[in-house]
Amino acid sequence: MSDTARIVVVEDDETIALGVVNALRHERYDVTHFDNGEDAVVAISENPPDVILLDVMLPGIDGLDVLRRVKSAQPHVQIIMLTAKNEELDRVLGLEMGADDYVTKPFSLRELMARVKARLRSRPSTEEKKAEIPDQFSFGQVHVDLRRRILTRLGVEHRLTTHEAWVLGYLIAHRGRAVSREELLEQVWGYSASMTTRTVDNQILKLRKKLEAQPSDPRHILTVHGTGYRFEE
Repeated sequence: MSDTARIVVVEDDETIALGVVNALRHERYDVTHFDNGEDAVVAISENPPDVILLDVMLPGIDGLDVLRRVKSAQPHVQIIMLTAKNEELDRVLGLEMGADDYVTKPFSLRELMARVKARLRSRPSTEEKKAEIPDQFSFGQVHVDLRRRILTRLGVEHRLTTHEAWVLGYLIAHRGRAVSREELLEQVWGYSASMTTRTVDNQILKLRKKLEAQPSDPRHILTVHGTGYRFEE
């Protein structure tokens, strides 16, 4: 991980923003702060950063709108949402719209730095995946546009979340090989391979519902017992 990683903080609360920016600069990151979504979207479109820390409640366009605009143009930029404790709906919507992680206020700076570092660990693998995975791929009765995150089966379009697209893309890039849950966690989410979670299994279940004729008896995303999953065309 490079000390010159670029972080954009979009937060209108001056106290929170000051603490976050100072903590990030202490870690020697290149940090830019915006207190509104309009200015942030313009700057991000001109010079995409590695990670964005994005508050949900912003003056003008809100954080979810910023998330939508950024992810549609720069799907590989990592976005961590900053949400208030009672904003469960916004967290769910954010994750469904492609947010990579979220932190609930009030949060500890130590926790936030750990989340940022986890997002940054995924940068090399993201570049590697972009080189390996075609923007579009067809198999069986399915056509996938990974850049636009649209899966079409039998003429019906399904939107893919960012993580669903990355999981499917990674499996396609390594088709025919068993890919462990730990590998997917590390390569797609940027988490340590030592973590244990059902996050991967949940993403696979969602993908199967969108691309398999019979999700309970899949033909393309196969379970490799004791390991993880394998993609077959």
